[in-house]
Formats: sequence, structure tokens, C-alpha cells
Amino acid sequence: MATPFEHRITVSAEDIDELGHVNNVVYVRYIQEVAAAHWDTIASAELKAKFLWVVLRHEIDYRTPAFRHDEIIGTTWVGESHGAKFERFVKLVRASDQKVLAESKTMWCMLDAKTMRPARITEDIVNIL
Repeated sequence: MATPFEHRITVSAEDIDELGHVNNVVYVRYIQEVAAAHWDTIASAELKAKFLWVVLRHEIDYRTPAFRHDEIIGTTWVGESHGAKFERFVKLVRASDQKVLAESKTMWCMLDAKTMRPARITEDIVNIL
């Protein structure tokens, strides 16, 4: 497994729902933001032009609510890959008290950017993930 990647997010007013905390749907956005930041950091311009990623499935466990102005540390790492698919895990933690806010497992599929068809994840991509 590669070294976990960290990305920081600050909760904005738009992220808050009628209950006064971050809406569950916003956590999905945070999870995707952390994954995208990881790919953007590790992938070359050539890889970014050649491949795209789509989500096939999210599994999210919500642990503790987050509130406006909270700083969140999103940590991600990848699991197993099979063909064009791989698992990505994300843990969202409040920076101030290290409480786990949410944990997710997402199944991603790599696409060829030209054909928009699934593309087998090669060893060179596995090695940078």
C-alpha cells in the first residue's frame, strides 16, 4: 500500500443543513474532493489527459457531526485493484480534536478519456497510487 495522502477541507456555510451540521451529501463531495486531490498530486499531465475516473459505489459510515469552520483532514489510500476497478478508502477527521467524522470505501473505475470505456489499471498506475 502506498503512503496515505492527506487533503485539508474547511467547512463552509453552504455545507451546513437544517440540523446545523454538515449534510450527509456534502460528505460525498468531501470524499470525492480528497480522491481528486490525490490523483491531481500524483498523476502526470500525460496520465491526467489519458484517463478519467468514475465512481461505481460509495459505502460511508457517518461517525460524528462536523460544523461550520471545522477544519477536516481527509486521508485516502487505495486497496485492491481488479481490471479497471479499484477500492479507495477515505477517512475524514476533525483537525481540532482528531474525532473521526466519516469513513468510506469507494469503488472507482478508470476510463480511457478518448473512448470513455473502462481501461485496465496497469502496474505503472498501481505503483503511483
